[in-house]
Amino acid sequence: MDRKARHARAGPNADTTKQAQKEHSMSSWLERQLSSHQIQLAATALVSGITVAGLIYGGQAVRRKIAVEQLKASIPPLDDEHKAEGLTDFGAATLPPLATREDERVAGLALRAQQGDYDEELISEQLTRTASFLTTPRFEKLRSSFVIIVGLGGVGSHCTSALARSGVSHIRLIDFDQVTLSSLNRHAVATLADVGTPKVQCVRKRLEAVVPWAQWECLNEVWREGQGERLLGGWDHGRGRKPDYVVDAIDNIDSKVELLKYCHEHDIRVVSSMGAGCKSDPTGVFVGDISRSMEDPLSRTTRRKLKLLGIGEGIPVVYSTEKPGLGKAQLLPLREEEFAKGKVNELSVLPDFRARILPVLGTMPAIFGYAVANFVILEITGYPHEFGLGKGRDKLYDSILSGLQGLEERLARSAGQDPLGLKIPVTKDDVSYLVEEVYRGKSVISGLPTRLALTRWRSPKDGFKTDQRWNGQKHSKVQLDELVCMTKEEAKMHEEEVLKGGKPPEVMYDVDVVKLVESRHEEERQYRRYR
Repeated sequence: MDRKARHARAGPNADTTKQAQKEHSMSSWLERQLSSHQIQLAATALVSGITVAGLIYGGQAVRRKIAVEQLKASIPPLDDEHKAEGLTDFGAATLPPLATREDERVAGLALRAQQGDYDEELISEQLTRTASFLTTPRFEKLRSSFVIIVGLGGVGSHCTSALARSGVSHIRLIDFDQVTLSSLNRHAVATLADVGTPKVQCVRKRLEAVVPWAQWECLNEVWREGQGERLLGGWDHGRGRKPDYVVDAIDNIDSKVELLKYCHEHDIRVVSSMGAGCKSDPTGVFVGDISRSMEDPLSRTTRRKLKLLGIGEGIPVVYSTEKPGLGKAQLLPLREEEFAKGKVNELSVLPDFRARILPVLGTMPAIFGYAVANFVILEITGYPHEFGLGKGRDKLYDSILSGLQGLEERLARSAGQDPLGLKIPVTKDDVSYLVEEVYRGKSVISGLPTRLALTRWRSPKDGFKTDQRWNGQKHSKVQLDELVCMTKEEAKMHEEEVLKGGKPPEVMYDVDVVKLVESRHEEERQYRRYR
């Protein structure tokens, strides 16, 4: 009898028997496992662990609830004796309480003066030296001007003090930070009593004792590009006149770049302070176009990021030409225990703000601040003055770009390509960026600053073939991080020996030159993400 016939004769009873056998086998296995001493111990430990964990977390939750209720109960109700003000988005106090009777007297005088109850002759007498210097028409421009200061640390506080004392009557202050004990070495007006209070309120309170008639708008918040229209809008919450000038005294690079970009795109006049940290020579402080700033890491990084955004010049800055040197102050490294706490960025006050300490000689931020204020006063009043304009090297960049075009055509021809109509993916702004920012205006080979040219560093693996994937378009595949800056004489020899002769750069040049080129190319790759 075949298998199918036997299965048919067995019927459903055979299936039932098999199922019963399986269940009996499974139950027997479970009985054996449960009777095992090790299994019993493990199960007991697991149940005990879960029970203990539940008790611990339950106890913690109860204690937290009790602590919260006690804290709430300890807060007195709001009344005439106990008042409260709202916090900013950053947990800072909005209006610090007046600490002394003198503060109350000054605040009362300022309130009356700002409402017009102040003798104009007293104002004229207080400002008579400034008025005599500028003459009446110019002085009236200053008296009616509106200036915004972003950042009220050492530079910003001294700048604000100078502008207010000189006669500027409408001032908006923007800063998210509070006065700290360590900032008293460079702050213009803060005292021990101001530690822990918002910088915007501190500056206003102290200067109201000097110029009670001045009008103030204090914004205790961080600069954000998305809030630019509101933060840099007209006086009286956007209802009044537009700012005559904006002062950038921010020490965070990304925020600084965003602010300068916003002002540049919206035709708002702005002056920026570069780094006063680690500087000690007051004779090296200058006012000039950002394209001329030198020997300043903050300036170089700011300038470089702005160039990647298409802004190469046209922004006046205060900067120092002092060179770093042996024995001079440097950016302080974080202690090892700080790194052990986690990501270094998490140690910052806000995301993307610097966490390391920048040594500051208290006198230098004041010099920067007064230089900024002086420039703003001269600009607003139209007083005759000169400051360093842009480098004006357009002809040089055109020449370098033309030379690079010729090089790419020769290399294409050497690879058997027709160079007629060849385009290169490099602009004059790219040339300016590479020459000035990446290679610091010097040949990477000799360090000479004259007769400069851009050339490829090495031959590509696939040769100098052009990209002709699109009809009617032919372009070189050269990338910015493949180019180096040399003198024309060096570039000519490099073309013959390396690009056409096949000699590796490592054979052509010494180790220091090769390392320098590699570091510059790595810098360009790092900054490429800002494009």
